[in-house]
Amino acid sequence: MAVTSQAVTSRTADRTAGEGAVVPPRADCVADPAGGLVLDLTGFGDADGAHLVLRHRDGGQEVRLPLAPAADGRPRAVLPGGAELPEGCWDAFAQSAGGTAERLVSGLNDLRSLVDRVPDGADDRIGVRIPYATKHGNLSVRSWLRAPHAEAGELHPGQEALEVRGRVYGAALTPDAYAELAGRAGEEPRRAGVHRDGAEFRFTVVWAGLPQGDRDLWLRPAGEDGPRVRIARLLDDIVDKQSVLVYPKVTLETERGAVTAGPYYTTDNDLAVTVTAADS
Repeated sequence: MAVTSQAVTSRTADRTAGEGAVVPPRADCVADPAGGLVLDLTGFGDADGAHLVLRHRDGGQEVRLPLAPAADGRPRAVLPGGAELPEGCWDAFAQSAGGTAERLVSGLNDLRSLVDRVPDGADDRIGVRIPYATKHGNLSVRSWLRAPHAEAGELHPGQEALEVRGRVYGAALTPDAYAELAGRAGEEPRRAGVHRDGAEFRFTVVWAGLPQGDRDLWLRPAGEDGPRVRIARLLDDIVDKQSVLVYPKVTLETERGAVTAGPYYTTDNDLAVTVTAADS
């Protein structure tokens, strides 16, 4: 569903229920295809001098957006599509003038404009912001910022190989283009030839001979002398691909015994493949 009304978990319910309990402010959010967000607050109070605050979960970065009355009178904050919001998870708070910041509860998240999003190509940088409810029902925003960007499209896992299709933004595919399978233990990356059709690419990962372990998939659109672009799936309304887009694994017989192989998305929605012992 592109429009989501997130359920409030028992922990959030406990702090909002009962006589005299303070109900935390709630934010309804509308996303636009350019990466912008409009956030309307309920249960907050006066917008005069107040701000919506986004705090990066892994560091001290903070983005403050002024609140102003919307047409319906609710305090509204706007995050423009071109605003700097580095990659990562950002927790949302509301802060009145001279007051302390309060964690915002997630209301209605309207993500319809993100479904099957196709950038117009005018900007080499791809910015993605997806609002979502945390496991406690609070509002956070997941941000990605890629330049160039290789968007993963259809994946076709087979018994012998995996076919990957995609499209590159912010870079041109040249005759020297290839895909790269990079292990996480410092081993030499493996290459796969790329078939080009304008900005669209296609390549095959052959399972036979692929050692056990996890490998991240990259695109080298101009070969060794050009950029190294992580292949990821970002241009839709799914904040966590790993738990939603699950692909079947195949079982192979090798000299070292049976293994299973298949693709998956990481917690950052980057594309990877894994080969593991069948009995693990």
